[in-house]
Amino acid sequence: MDDLQLSANAIYWILFIGVALASWLVSALLQHRMKKYSKEPLGMTGREVAEKMLHDNGIYDVQITCIEGQLTDHYNPATHTVNLSEGVYNGANVAAAAVAAHECGHAVQHQEAYAPLKLRSALVPVVSFSSNWVTWIILGGLLLINTGAGQVMMGIGIVLYAMITLFSFITLPVEVNASQRAVNWLQEAGITDRDTTEKASSALHAAAYTYVVAALSALATLIYYIMIFLGGSRR
Repeated sequence: MDDLQLSANAIYWILFIGVALASWLVSALLQHRMKKYSKEPLGMTGREVAEKMLHDNGIYDVQITCIEGQLTDHYNPATHTVNLSEGVYNGANVAAAAVAAHECGHAVQHQEAYAPLKLRSALVPVVSFSSNWVTWIILGGLLLINTGAGQVMMGIGIVLYAMITLFSFITLPVEVNASQRAVNWLQEAGITDRDTTEKASSALHAAAYTYVVAALSALATLIYYIMIFLGGSRR
């Protein structure tokens, strides 16, 4: 095993441990803040908050649905639905309001044709294809790394994984912008006061950190694959 391969393995494990630790810390922070702010009462449920934010932005063709799970909330542009987990849908608290408004922020982005959201949506088919095949292609490339076929497979795998990494980084401004829209609207609409607005912002910041960690994790893995590819091409 040459120096580049040793460096790749060392960098991978350093990054893997660092990202794993960061992921655990961010997850714990998110759980803590959501639990804490779910105990802060508010006069409207998540469903009511979502409905008002949509209507305040002139959106009447988006349905609000209740789904199972925890932190499973999302906006689906294909079906025009804001899907809220049970705790958010029925919860009348700061955490529920923040999450509901954030998901509606995506609906507002969709209505306004927000550029990063359009780009992310355009990449969904490519990323879906990449996610389905990249593991097998990379694995084949690793097994045949000392051959020409292995190098070709690694190259293809790296391109596919680069699309996944790009998608992760494009997601960051989309999520941050949705949170900003949510916090601004909550305060402007009088749903939250100064104190509860800060708490809603704090909860959404914790959620945003999860996307930062995911993007860095994807980048670290991409760098590792590139270093393996470069090491194999030198043989």
